[in-house]
Amino acid sequence: MLNAILGPLFSILGWVVFVVIGLAIFKIFKPVLKGKLGEFAVSQHAKKYLTAEYIVLNNCTLPEVQLGTTQIDHILLSPYGIFVIETKNYKGWIFGSERQKMWTQTLFKKSYKFQNPLHQNYKHQKVLQQLLVDLIAPEYLHSIVVFMPECEFKTVMPMNVFKGKDWVNYVKAFKHEVIPAMKLKRIQQCIEKEMLEKSWKTDRLHVANLKQHKNNR
Repeated sequence: MLNAILGPLFSILGWVVFVVIGLAIFKIFKPVLKGKLGEFAVSQHAKKYLTAEYIVLNNCTLPEVQLGTTQIDHILLSPYGIFVIETKNYKGWIFGSERQKMWTQTLFKKSYKFQNPLHQNYKHQKVLQQLLVDLIAPEYLHSIVVFMPECEFKTVMPMNVFKGKDWVNYVKAFKHEVIPAMKLKRIQQCIEKEMLEKSWKTDRLHVANLKQHKNNR
């Protein structure tokens, strides 16, 4: 009789514990998953709206002198230039200008500060520029910041900042071929040679490098 009562009770408690642990794990990894979904959307834009002459390298972690590593969401290679893309999967209202050090996200009456993504991507661009110093002139590297459509800018959207798939039109506006096919292949090989392995270990290393740099400042 007692087993008949306690058995289902323990079974229910087991499921409750499982759900609680699952929700806790989801909460921990939610920012990472959210970022990955934004990056996936941009990579899908490239596949759907750009031709085969455009090559997308996703989630590129490269060595960097000051931080140890830098992580670039997307590097888009094309005969018309190289596009360094930073993705932001934020909701709510966004406030920020080109020169502001920190931008603001307002969501459910709460405000959150985050680094100006243009400044963030400028650092990415400089790392890539140094890596490709013997292969391409700096003026052929272009910065793009892509926000997902769910957010709304409450300030004037700076140049090179786009929502949703609008960034594709910016890329397509470059029509003059500046990188020959053979050199483009060498550029791709150079980047892929320096890239760290795509893994959770690499991601954790990059996060640890960022924390250490922040603590040392």
